[in-house]
Amino acid sequence: MNQNTTLHVFDQSVSLEPAGADTFCGRTPAAYANMVGPYGGFLAATLLNAVLLHEERQGDPVSMTVNFAGPVGDGDFQVVASARRTNRSTQHWNVELSQQGVVAVTATVLLAVRRDTWGDTEVSMPDVPPSESVERIDAGQYLAWVRNYDFRVVEGHFDPAGGIEANGDSLTRLWVRDMPPRPLDYLSLMAISDCFFPRIFVRRQQRMPVGTVSLTTYFHADRDSLARQGDSPVLAEAHAHRYSRGFFDHTGKLWGVGGELLATTHQMVYFKD
Repeated sequence: MNQNTTLHVFDQSVSLEPAGADTFCGRTPAAYANMVGPYGGFLAATLLNAVLLHEERQGDPVSMTVNFAGPVGDGDFQVVASARRTNRSTQHWNVELSQQGVVAVTATVLLAVRRDTWGDTEVSMPDVPPSESVERIDAGQYLAWVRNYDFRVVEGHFDPAGGIEANGDSLTRLWVRDMPPRPLDYLSLMAISDCFFPRIFVRRQQRMPVGTVSLTTYFHADRDSLARQGDSPVLAEAHAHRYSRGFFDHTGKLWGVGGELLATTHQMVYFKD
């Protein structure tokens, strides 16, 4: 697959080529490598990109649920995106990523044509130090995908070198943006919604086998919100609710300039103790 090297590494990585009706081809990027296969946020953004590139697309993302059914290996993959129903203002999509004929990731995406209505936000952005006053983490000791982000952890850090004692909870707050800086859009917002280190890493301050099995992101940002955000950092916060019988969940919020809630996200994660 030909890639324009003048594009941001994120845009190069999530790029797709049409390959027939409802079908696109892509390739896993070394830049977003994770413990096993690619970073899940990259995969989610790639599946979303198939919908946004589709000629039948109507509206902008409102929600996306991604189920990681199996491992994605290095190399080529195929994405099939099909509109299952289009209403006056909403559109429902099914998306699948497969390698060598085996489905590895599935997703559902809801698009909508947004309209002006009454609105309110019942949660408030936490009072934290500005991003420029928080030290950027040294990404060199982390996996490859981390190096594509500017992470500035306010609280709830995970140190793979073992320099932090186990925590009483898993609350994390951090400033994050693409590195090098890139204007936020729906694809990067989808990817950043998966930017959190596994909550069990933060809680126990040790690595162990883990893998996200289901991820849902709700997009509260519209195009105007994204334009206001530009390439400014996002404040991301997440915490778990329960660890039980090999699985734990987490819930997260992503805040933009002016304290605007851009997205909320929920995950279920497998772990092996």
